[in-house]
Amino acid sequence: MACDAPRALRLLARREHSRAELRRKLAPHAGEEGVDLEALLDDFTSRGWLSEQRFVEQTVRAKARKYGPLKIAHHLREKGIDQAGIERGLEQARAEEGEALASAWRSRFGTPPADEAERSRQVRFLQQRGFPLEAVLRFLKSQHSRSR
Repeated sequence: MACDAPRALRLLARREHSRAELRRKLAPHAGEEGVDLEALLDDFTSRGWLSEQRFVEQTVRAKARKYGPLKIAHHLREKGIDQAGIERGLEQARAEEGEALASAWRSRFGTPPADEAERSRQVRFLQQRGFPLEAVLRFLKSQHSRSR
């Protein structure tokens, strides 16, 4: 266990990691040194050095400025976070969804769509950023009514 601890600490010193992500990064080195990886991860969790909750909070904070809840949830799923952890983390992102959507739209477009083709383009862009279709359509409708 001691052989892989410095490597794990270096990874955690740079940024938060999920348990699954840290396991994936350490696994190639654990096999050659005979390290009990689960014991190491349990030890780091009990000491508070490895925390799924902190990882989720940090990830949501970092991504909520630019992306919608769907894309953030997908990213967390890829990092091995369970659905309950994702739901807890996304409560904050959903509260700031309107602001993030407006910011993403302003940074790319800034003016309401002039025709249906431009509207479709804006909808696609915002959906690719992870915003739900209903929220995007509601936002674009409000922008259209403001411009009149």
